[in-house]
Amino acid sequence: MKIIVIGAGLIGGVIARDLVALQEYQISVADIDQQKLEILSKDLNVTTVPADLSDIKEIDKIIADQDIVVCAVPGFLGFNIFKTAIESGKNIVDISSMSENQMELDDLAKKNEVTAVVEMGVAPGISNMIVGYVDSLLDETESAEILVGGLPVKREFPFEYKITWSLRDTLEQNVIPAKIVENGKLIEKEALSEVEIINFPKLGSLEAFNTDGLGNLIHTLKIPFMKEKTLRYPGYADKMRMLRETGFFSDTAIDINGMKVKPLDFTSELLTPHWKLKEGENELIIMRVIVQGIKNNQKLRYTYNMLDYFDKKTMTTSMARNTGFPASIMSHLIAKRDFLKKGVFPGEYIGRDHQIYQTVMKELEKRNIFYNEDIIKL
Repeated sequence: MKIIVIGAGLIGGVIARDLVALQEYQISVADIDQQKLEILSKDLNVTTVPADLSDIKEIDKIIADQDIVVCAVPGFLGFNIFKTAIESGKNIVDISSMSENQMELDDLAKKNEVTAVVEMGVAPGISNMIVGYVDSLLDETESAEILVGGLPVKREFPFEYKITWSLRDTLEQNVIPAKIVENGKLIEKEALSEVEIINFPKLGSLEAFNTDGLGNLIHTLKIPFMKEKTLRYPGYADKMRMLRETGFFSDTAIDINGMKVKPLDFTSELLTPHWKLKEGENELIIMRVIVQGIKNNQKLRYTYNMLDYFDKKTMTTSMARNTGFPASIMSHLIAKRDFLKKGVFPGEYIGRDHQIYQTVMKELEKRNIFYNEDIIKL
């Protein structure tokens, strides 16, 4: 069976390595960056495919002889690749959080007999899968809250932050209004708003603020209160608000001495050296998912905590591991025909299939990623 990984970045590399380790598939990796492809091909038995991932005709060509497509690209590229794979009748697993509603392609996926798993990273991904799982256990689900963040272990002035995923997606988080659900209604709140300080064992105090991270949950589950907040070291939100309100994140070009410059491009160039992880630098990802509801007239609160660090043995970031492994695991389950359903399936739908949910969690544990469950009566 042939599987192609679209995107050879940190996360795409993890997915490719994990699938190659199974020794069951012919793995190809596509990217426009020849250097990234060469690095992967030195370590792995993969076929490298140089390709412009923004060119849909090229995407259509490189997936033509593949059985499964695994998409590991930034959100702004994801939807067109996702749609192209479904139109081509290819099963696909995607990690991207997109502004588009992938559920609109459900009928097309069913018509073409395609299994399309969306937002199968860490958040959205495992976070939504947990919400879907607990929602299926409860008689009535009252609320769901997701807290998640990737951070450097060493805090360095001025930002105390390092890039652990797409720079563009990270900066857009500071601008895009956060879609949340309150009293059963979908509303928007300003990004970086409602900052609160939360204490976490081993890490101490972190700040949490609204970001647009619920993904398809806002379309799929009828839970009256839902929100996602990003976690950072205290003070980050104020700094980002200052940059945003001054215009540093604007995508509209301004004239500087006769040259047209987008402030967002300028800001990206300035921040990259401050935010880029050094080779081998220790970093972490932390996530807490809290789902509350009623079962047999008893109010319950389910809490899941995960804390994972840079893997020094494989020199792999925690963000790449936690985002890439869910996608590679689901690809394997589709390839082995353990997951046969046709249509578009976000993480919360995967969570409702208890056998698949337990399998994914056990496979994550084999890769040293653990979600600790705590259930209390209220």
